[in-house]
Amino acid sequence: MTTQQTEARPSRVLETPPAEPKNAQVHFLSRLAFETDPSDVYNDLTNKVTGILVIDARTPEAYAKGHVPGAINLPWRKIDSSTTSQLPRDKVLVTYCDGVFCNASTKAAARLASLGFRVKEMLDGMSGWKTEAYPVEETIVQLSKKR
Repeated sequence: MTTQQTEARPSRVLETPPAEPKNAQVHFLSRLAFETDPSDVYNDLTNKVTGILVIDARTPEAYAKGHVPGAINLPWRKIDSSTTSQLPRDKVLVTYCDGVFCNASTKAAARLASLGFRVKEMLDGMSGWKTEAYPVEETIVQLSKKR
């Protein structure tokens, strides 16, 4: 491809101009108010930061197969005033689910926020957690035998 051909094609990146720096700063800081990532969650858990509580918004079966160590299981469909009555109001609740193709953490965060909790969503969920090779906790479910 020649230089002339490259210049003749419009830029897809530049076809919409970027925001002014001050507006961009507000936007990106706003995103950080709603989102966190596995690295930051892992860092806080490792350093025993007490200001967060990690919520796994997936099904009990998915939770049992592997979850963030110390996370509590609260499937998003079950979130209401009674299931959250014992959750601390002085902590930031960090929700997560499977990853980019799962929105259970977003639904959980929305429900928790509607109940008055301060919430952040962990981007990329368990997929991102595992990609970073952070430890995963499993719950052993024992089935009782019929007699």
